[in-house]
Amino acid sequence: MKNIPKDGLAGLKENYASDAASGFIVFLLALPLSLGIAKASDFPPIMGLLTAIIGGIVVSLFSGSRLTIKGPAAGLIVIVAGAVAEFGGGEQGWHLALGAMVVAGLVQILFGVFKLGKLMDFFPLSAVHGMLAAIGLIIIGKQIPVFLDVNPILAKGKEPLELFASIPEFIANWDPKATLIGAISLVIMMGWPYIKNPLIKKVPAPLVVLAIAIPAELLMDFQITEPKYALVHIGNLVDNIKFNASFEGFAQTGTFIKFVIMFALVGTLESLLTVKAMDMLDPYKRKSDANKDLIATGIGNTLVAFLGGLPMISEVARSSANIANGAKTRWANFFHGFFILVFVLLAAHLIELIPNTALAAMLITVGIKLTHPKEFIHTLEKGKEQLLIFLVTIIFTLGVDLLVGIGAGILTEILVNLFNGKPLKAIFSAPTEVSFTDDAYLVEISDAAVFTNYLGIKRKLEAIPSGFNVTIDLSKTHLVDHSVMENFEHFKHDYERGGGTVTLVGLDSHKSLSGHKAAAMKRKK
Repeated sequence: MKNIPKDGLAGLKENYASDAASGFIVFLLALPLSLGIAKASDFPPIMGLLTAIIGGIVVSLFSGSRLTIKGPAAGLIVIVAGAVAEFGGGEQGWHLALGAMVVAGLVQILFGVFKLGKLMDFFPLSAVHGMLAAIGLIIIGKQIPVFLDVNPILAKGKEPLELFASIPEFIANWDPKATLIGAISLVIMMGWPYIKNPLIKKVPAPLVVLAIAIPAELLMDFQITEPKYALVHIGNLVDNIKFNASFEGFAQTGTFIKFVIMFALVGTLESLLTVKAMDMLDPYKRKSDANKDLIATGIGNTLVAFLGGLPMISEVARSSANIANGAKTRWANFFHGFFILVFVLLAAHLIELIPNTALAAMLITVGIKLTHPKEFIHTLEKGKEQLLIFLVTIIFTLGVDLLVGIGAGILTEILVNLFNGKPLKAIFSAPTEVSFTDDAYLVEISDAAVFTNYLGIKRKLEAIPSGFNVTIDLSKTHLVDHSVMENFEHFKHDYERGGGTVTLVGLDSHKSLSGHKAAAMKRKK
């Protein structure tokens, strides 16, 4: 086992070189993405950088995860832009949306205080992935008119499906010069993962995009020949920092509460999923404190919302890059925020040379990753019923909104589980007996082990001391759904990292609903 890096100031002293180097590379990745996410969210672009600065410099000091990078996320664009629009749009919509974000940040703190990080397990995984795929489609739809550099008035106020229907109109009004820069940027973003050379691969693709897009824009003299909306405009950071949140939106009670729930729920889900994923990638096999991390992120979100920034989460692409570039501790997140702050204070004028079509290309790439055809194929491999849940979530998210979409996905999973033999009495509870004999634990689960009752099962599993042989007996169940099979795999991974063993037995009398290793298991008739 490798020597675990120290934490706190001792960790800074021990690992400042590797953490500063990784933080600098992540800063190069985060700078253009934070600008693009803010612009796509109908927030002032500089507020995306404010979120990354606070997520790095402030939140890193007391976060519960060592290697995640905190900042604005493409996955929240849909909610943020929706809040701005429903609160009246423009500057007024921005101020009122911030009020809902402040309250959502406080709710997120309470989630952590009351140790509700475990609530993530209540959401079926196919519905969560369906929600992310729908967000990917919406991001693509919103960025197509920006990518084609059409007048923003043509896209204003249009719902996701209307944006896709308007593509012919956008193409009829496109700007060839600006779109050429966007197209080259998109090719770079999509092609970069296929480059084999390890040295070239270390350069972040967004940095390469900027290195080409800015000189191309200067060569074509966009500041004279193109409309104002072709370039990024950010203004001065110091002039923009003040208490920007307004709570007058509370007068629209239903809208206010809806967006508080959506900011808190989706932001928390995305953060927890990233923390779990990064723990799996951590070369030192450290386990994050999810609830402590939620408190830290909630504090960051409350502060950022008061000042006018976007909501932050533990962001998956930047966190993965952080680990890949040799980060050791939370200080890498600190350095990423610090470098952004220095750049904004000393070189803000360079940001205003970035063509918006280049930023749109970066966000379209994010959208494609979220809704890539392989996501549909992987979901089908887990079972036809999982694809149904996935598709229902996408359709309702696109047609109505995120909250209805995730609700429809949950309801579909419940109905699918009932159809597959889950007893009604097992919807929210599963009889789970834990016994200890001969230095081994036996966990016997009856009726059904499904996402709606997994929290009770998980509570008993987490109460088992580390270092023992644990057997989970599922012979008395009628159904074990895909989400629980995945969660058993996560439990096995975490428990065996602590020196114990976990064995699943009792599924010989069940049939798998697909060939996937974590497919739902249904008792044979």
